[in-house]
Amino acid sequence: MAAKSTEALNAKSSKIIELYGWDLLLGTIAAFYVFMVPYTKVEESFNVQAMHDVIYLRHHLEKYDHLDFPGVVPRTFIVRLVLGFIILSTLRFFRIEVRRKFGHQVEAFFVILTAIQFHLLFYCTRPLPNILALGLVNLGYAFWFKGSFLAALRCLTLATIVFRCDTLLLLGPLGLELLLTKSVSLWEAFKCCVSSALIGVGFSVLVDTIMWRRILWPELEVFWFNSVLNRSSEWGTHAFHWYFTSALPRSLLSAYPLCVLGVFVDRRSLLYILPVFSFVLLYSKLPHKELRFIIGSIPMFNLSAAIAASRIYNNRKKKAWEWIYFIMIGSFVVSLGCTVITFMASYENYPGGYALKALHQIGHSNNTTYQWVHIDSFAAMNGISRFCENDFPWRYSKEEGIAIEEFQYRNFTYLLNEHSSIDGFKCLFAVNGFSKIYLQMRFPLIVLLKEPKVFVHGNLRNQDVAKSQWAGCP
Repeated sequence: MAAKSTEALNAKSSKIIELYGWDLLLGTIAAFYVFMVPYTKVEESFNVQAMHDVIYLRHHLEKYDHLDFPGVVPRTFIVRLVLGFIILSTLRFFRIEVRRKFGHQVEAFFVILTAIQFHLLFYCTRPLPNILALGLVNLGYAFWFKGSFLAALRCLTLATIVFRCDTLLLLGPLGLELLLTKSVSLWEAFKCCVSSALIGVGFSVLVDTIMWRRILWPELEVFWFNSVLNRSSEWGTHAFHWYFTSALPRSLLSAYPLCVLGVFVDRRSLLYILPVFSFVLLYSKLPHKELRFIIGSIPMFNLSAAIAASRIYNNRKKKAWEWIYFIMIGSFVVSLGCTVITFMASYENYPGGYALKALHQIGHSNNTTYQWVHIDSFAAMNGISRFCENDFPWRYSKEEGIAIEEFQYRNFTYLLNEHSSIDGFKCLFAVNGFSKIYLQMRFPLIVLLKEPKVFVHGNLRNQDVAKSQWAGCP
């Protein structure tokens, strides 16, 4: 009886590992990134502040951060209603359909390639509109593979209307392919997309009109700002080919050449790659480019790469394939090394958050009077959110437009900013941030160069600051 119980337990454990092992691997990596790099950048600031306000301020809408610092374009408050939506669960849904269509081996390589890449698992926990849209994109891919074509169109339509208007560039090519292959009729597609759009617009306008205190459909304003006015170019531009020559190689790593090979070794993959490739190609026309804009393409490119990797693995014992298999394994190792280096650079890329944490730890928190901390735009954009704030006696200001010579006449106890010297204040310490990667002809071959990024200053009128023995700034 004991032996049978042990066998049953082992069988059950094996079944659990088989069902959830890949999820555990990807989830562990994503959780590691969260705990090691808890701070956020400026792109995430709106949704992070929104989370803070909902949790701590609740119905006191007049105190919400976005009313004082609305940003360049409004972002939808519907993100606050979907915080429990886990991106990796939608990726799992897609992966299960990959397994059903291409087999366990392709699924395994899909997970391995995703795990040794940095950006998808790092960003999947980041509160960006692109990532919220990615959840619906993953669902759309899964429904597409499953044959539920109208459900796929519905997911992409909602992603376009509510979270990222640029998902239209994916919806268009995919919908066109479904029409050309007669997977759906024009009338069915029209009814599905229009009804989903009306639901999305209605929900978005209802919620965001209340939260922003004006009649508003955020993604319409985003579309007008970015596409019609082309104002996004003010944040920098890249060449037309940048996504194909920089963003995708960095995000896909070894999967980049493999995804091209996958199109040739399995003709089925071309039908799935073509709309996604068209999405990136169409997006390339917008001068302002960021990797996160096309992050929805990564799962599908990884699938094509996994198909190629599976074919190489199956033919590894044939003479013509031996060296290809050896090169592929070597590329996996190189990809893992690149991911480690990218993680180390990202770890050092939030000097504002580290500076405020250090100030809290060694500041005069036992003081009975308020300790006013001014946070400039640079520090706020590089790691500081309202989740970083402490209770009494700490108070914080993000007031913008203060001239550097005016600080000495203000009543701030501490300043966190990008200036190394400010009249009336003593530079207490500086926090280094990532600068660039340096290659050298000795060990270690790759060095991460850091330099002072955020400086913490104390008001000289404060006796504690004047008498303190701080290390000072470089």
